[in-house]
Amino acid sequence: MPTGLAGRHILFSGRFAMIDNPHGTRLPDRAGVGFKGAHADDVIGQPKQVGWFEIHPENYMVAGGPRLAVLEALRADYPISMHGVGLSLGGGERLDPHHLADLKRLVDRFEPAMLSEHIAWSSHDGLYMADLLPTPMTQKSLDQLVEAIDEVQTATGRKILIENPTSYLALPQNSIPEIDFITEAARRSGCGLLIDVNNIYISACNLGFDASDYVDAIPGDLIGEIHLAGHEADANSNEKVLIDTHSRPVADPVWGLFDRLIARIGARPTLIEWDNDVPDWATLRAEAALADLHLEGHLRRFLGADPVRVAS
Repeated sequence: MPTGLAGRHILFSGRFAMIDNPHGTRLPDRAGVGFKGAHADDVIGQPKQVGWFEIHPENYMVAGGPRLAVLEALRADYPISMHGVGLSLGGGERLDPHHLADLKRLVDRFEPAMLSEHIAWSSHDGLYMADLLPTPMTQKSLDQLVEAIDEVQTATGRKILIENPTSYLALPQNSIPEIDFITEAARRSGCGLLIDVNNIYISACNLGFDASDYVDAIPGDLIGEIHLAGHEADANSNEKVLIDTHSRPVADPVWGLFDRLIARIGARPTLIEWDNDVPDWATLRAEAALADLHLEGHLRRFLGADPVRVAS
């Protein structure tokens, strides 16, 4: 553990627990969807149809104009989550101070109910690559990730969530199991976990581990949000390689893992990610409604009610 890290962990575990939602907003334990400009007319100024919306803050790091105006209107009606894709949190280099400053301005202005980032890297030595590249699961990378989380939480004054990655091959330098890596990063930094169930399923298929064992091992007290998405098989591979495309409905095995997870930890805010081949609003809303049915089914089982006999 780096010098002084233990002290900061104590500070974060108390201080950031109190300012997770400093403005009193929170994501409901319902399904949300990623906001798309193409759906603006179907959503803004209309009756509420989903629990909440997610946006990528990088799309709104502008001085003004229609993007921010649309986000203002969306935020007036719904809780929002900001899910970053460009901080390069797992890259091992000092985070871009300009990016952090832009993120801080958005957080202060729009007061998101949740703030999250990927365990991945996308920049190196001044070069930016528009991708989420894998972070090695080593002690050095873990220490650097904790420091990076520390920097983001200090800069924004907010507790964040970190998302488990999608894996396509095992990096040869990996020395820490992924579940231990993300859990220790969260415990040491005082952040929470965003668990992407689709990522777990894809990684399990590609690397050959048991997805159910992974789901069962995640500490429930750390999970602040869940993601669900669709995937596809790589058409260019001779082997069965699954790709995290976010281009289709959630697959049945992923729904099964989701049910297994919420049966143990309870309902959590759950996002339907659909970023490629984006469907019309009715289709996306229907996928969110299906996630809500799974969440409601868990609640009914928890209360001991028979789902068949409970009125909708």
